[in-house]
This record gives sequence, structure tokens and C-alpha cells, in this order.
Amino acid sequence: MSFASLKKSSASSFAKLTQEIEKISNPSGGGGADERFWKPELDKSGNGYAVIRFLPAPDGEDIPFAKVWSHAFQGPGGWYIENSLTTLNKKDPVGELNRQLWNSGNDSDKEIARKQKRKLSYYANIMVVKDPLHPENEGQVKLYKFGKKIFDKIIEAMQPQFEDETPVNVFDPWGGADFKLKIVKKDGFWNYDKSEFTSASPMFGGDDAEIEAVWNKEYSLSAFTDAGNFKTFEELETRLNSVLNSKPAAPKFDESLEDESEGLHKPAPQDWTKEIDAVKEKTVAAAPAKDDDDVMSYFASLASEE
Repeated sequence: MSFASLKKSSASSFAKLTQEIEKISNPSGGGGADERFWKPELDKSGNGYAVIRFLPAPDGEDIPFAKVWSHAFQGPGGWYIENSLTTLNKKDPVGELNRQLWNSGNDSDKEIARKQKRKLSYYANIMVVKDPLHPENEGQVKLYKFGKKIFDKIIEAMQPQFEDETPVNVFDPWGGADFKLKIVKKDGFWNYDKSEFTSASPMFGGDDAEIEAVWNKEYSLSAFTDAGNFKTFEELETRLNSVLNSKPAAPKFDESLEDESEGLHKPAPQDWTKEIDAVKEKTVAAAPAKDDDDVMSYFASLASEE
């Protein structure tokens, strides 16, 4: 898609984007630092502030964000940190096991399923408008990973609750709006409730040359949901069995199921009896281990992405 086509379709694409958001809102059914990504930081007072602008879909793609389900939990044999095949609308071994656990009728099994929850993350291109702690980021195009709380803010702007509010396509360079990211610590977690979009205004005062220059710097989002970047069911199943059936490891981290609906369907035909028994006997309450820097860094990021 050319830049001219992007500008021409900025209004009509709003309807298509709204449909995609409705699909997500009403569903039917680790490594080293990556320089492409931007992440806010807290200041000395424990608060965070930045201004960013969500950008349209990159060249050749239709949707300005990608969504990925993942699992991150500890079993007797160590950590299971993997993207979920449910992202691709396929069966995933953890989801299959969680369904059987949830439908067993035992509260203890439901608690295990909660600890093996899915986590939903979104990825989008942004331009950093203001970053007080790292002003060198300002004006740069980055990838931004965020969770449901911020995505809800996007939905609220695009699908306002009251008649006197005007819908805003926050991804539109001409009719969108800057996003004020305001972070406070609440119960030990980052809270984004005070974050908000400003009034709608064009980027760079509507200067097409500058908007196009930013658009040309965007990163592809399709790779996040490319089937080739996901492990197969069999590979994930092997890893899951290793995590659930090995000798007990030191207790680390405790999580609750974010989307319990993945356990509300009929049990899969596969028999997970041995795995369930192993988990019942060996799984222990999780609390962080101080010597696992990589895993703790990963979960620190999860805690801040509400």
C-alpha cells in the first residue's frame, strides 16, 4: 500500500479496524533487550509519565497491532514460558490440560489451571513524543508491547460510551491523538488507570512528508503471529511434560488465570491423568528465586504490563 493510499483510506479503514477490535473484545471461542522496543520507566518518586502516538499499520499490512497469547508458569521441572498456539486459533497443550483440570470438579485442579493461565499481549508501532527519563527516544519509531488495560483505553477512544463523545481512530496520523501514559504503583503493580488520549490532532500539524517519513520507519507486525515462529503442538507438549513431570524445583512465582474461559469447554479426548496427578503431588506455591535473573526480568515485565 502506498502512502497516498494510506491517506485516502484513513477514514474508511476506521470501520475495518473497529470490526477487528470487536473480534478481540468479544472472542468466540525472554532473551536480551531488543532495541526495536520501547518501554516506559518509573522515576525516583515511583511514578511514570510519557507521551506516545500509536501509528497506522505498516506497509503491506492491514491491522496496526498484533495480539499474542502466551503461558508463563513454573512446574516441578522448571519454567514453561512459551507462546500459545491459541494465538493462531489452534489447540495448545496447556489449554487442553487446563480444560481438563477446570472440568474435573475439584477446586485444587482449578487453582492449578489458574497458575497456568494465558496472558494476552499486544504489539504496535508507536512514535515516542515525550520521554522525560530518556529524551533521546523522542521522535523515534519503536515497537510497544502492552496489555489489556491499555488496549481498553484504545477501545474507549474508538468506541466511546456516550453519545456526546466522538469516536477517534487513535492509529490515524491525521485524525488520531497522542496518548499520555501515566503510571503509578498500586499494590506492587504498575497501574495505568490515569492514562488518557489527548484531543484529536494530526501528527506534525498534518505535514505529509514528515508523516510519511515516520510511516516508512515502522516495523512489521505480522511476524508476531506468523505460524512459522510458533512451536508445534508436539514440541510444546514435550516441553510441558518435562516441566510437569521432573523432580521438584525451588518454588518461584505465583500467577492467577487471566482468562478462565479457556477452561470452560468440554475436556479434550487426550488423557492427562498422569500429568494432573503429577502436578497435584509435586506442584508447590511459587515465589521468586533471587538467582534467576533472566526469569525474574521476564516476570518483572509481565507485572508492569497490566
